[in-house]
Amino acid sequence: MAKKTNALAEPYPGPADPPIHVGWREWVAFPDLRLPAIKAKMDSGARTSALHTFKLHTYETAGHLKIKFWLHPLQCRTDITRVCTADVVDSRTVSDSGGHREQRFVIRSSVRFMDRAWPIEITLTNREDMLFRLLLGRTAMAAGGLIVDPGKSFIGGRALRRVYLQSSQGLPAVEPPS
Repeated sequence: MAKKTNALAEPYPGPADPPIHVGWREWVAFPDLRLPAIKAKMDSGARTSALHTFKLHTYETAGHLKIKFWLHPLQCRTDITRVCTADVVDSRTVSDSGGHREQRFVIRSSVRFMDRAWPIEITLTNREDMLFRLLLGRTAMAAGGLIVDPGKSFIGGRALRRVYLQSSQGLPAVEPPS
């Protein structure tokens, strides 16, 4: 397993990049995971970001631990499933807002909001009963130069949500490339 990394060590924005103002909830994408859209809650109370998964499978390839995981990117739509793979960068014990401790796998992926993309670390956990499938934690927000306006929602627009609504069936489960 790779050594624990600090997402703030090399933040995305350079001196010429102004901060981006975001609402308390926004639509984002994970191109590395082939996840075209997911609604995120900007959560300054969470250090690390958390992504919903309902099934996990770990395996080893060329000495690297990988994880294949399944998720429902839209709340209340279990008919829409995405399958993603990523390298496991760590396994951490995380406390949720209720104080419950859970061991979670950590992956690294680029997140895209509007015209900006940057790498973040994400823990994988079952958020089936939660309102948001993704919590974007303060480390990820700082690395991307995001400033949250708690009185606003969807400053980046809602166009990404239509990705899954293009057909009555939504996008099919997509297996990652071999």
